[in-house]
Amino acid sequence: MKVILIRVRCVASFQNIFIVAALLLMAFAAFGQSTPPNTHPRSADLGLKVGILPAGPFDAISDVAGVTVGHSTIIRGDDVRTGVTAIVPHAGNLFREKVPAGIFVGNGYGKLAGSTQVDEMGNIETPILLTNTGSVPQVADALTTYMLNFPGNEDVLSVNPVVGETNDGYLNDIRGRQVTPDNVFAAIKNAKGGPVEEGNVGAGTGTIAFGWKGGIGTASRYLPGSLGGYMVGVLVQTNFGGVLTIAGAPVGQELGQYYLRHELQQPGNGRDRADGSCCSWSASFAGSSRKSRTR
Repeated sequence: MKVILIRVRCVASFQNIFIVAALLLMAFAAFGQSTPPNTHPRSADLGLKVGILPAGPFDAISDVAGVTVGHSTIIRGDDVRTGVTAIVPHAGNLFREKVPAGIFVGNGYGKLAGSTQVDEMGNIETPILLTNTGSVPQVADALTTYMLNFPGNEDVLSVNPVVGETNDGYLNDIRGRQVTPDNVFAAIKNAKGGPVEEGNVGAGTGTIAFGWKGGIGTASRYLPGSLGGYMVGVLVQTNFGGVLTIAGAPVGQELGQYYLRHELQQPGNGRDRADGSCCSWSASFAGSSRKSRTR
């Protein structure tokens, strides 16, 4: 049975996001990417290995069988940088074949839609969508329309759309609420397996991380047979600050861009703040109880 573990909204910290936190560090390879996506080397391509577990074939959430990812990117003029990212747990009718799930919120708050029913019922019944904070209502409405119109759901009276977000207002005209239903439908339609587009794409188009360009990142790790032989995948929407450290190296400090730099009277810029959030979504076939999915 497939289990989607949803971990949401860790503000200025990623220590509590997921049990295999090394996955997130690998996903941060997306930081430096720009359009077109996946044209820059990933961390593994540069010989940087974080953690001790082996990665899956694509080092992505799509290494978990059946999970697909799609994006719809919106770039217009000088101030529209946003989009939608869709994680589809399986290709069937999610309302009829619900997926066990859990949500964990660590040190944060947000406009996440759909968490109440997931907490109560322990499952999800729609694709998982990511977007900007101001567009959550529009995206949830369009996702509801998509599910009600899905073949086999003609008698369905209500669905619980799951929509996560971060605030991309620094680079994007978030007040304009540029996301349309067509963007939602396109992200779901574009969902595919294999390599996942990262960086400046979909819901990561307008995000910032550690004072540099943030974006969408993904990774996977394979647990040895003695631990179940499960594949675990993660996808993150990064939009937060702090002190960037990669495999123990103090990258942020060496580059002069990190939280508390100003208080320590070091030169830098105004983007290296510790606010913001990281929206993380994890998937595995590993069996789990409702309680363990949120721990």
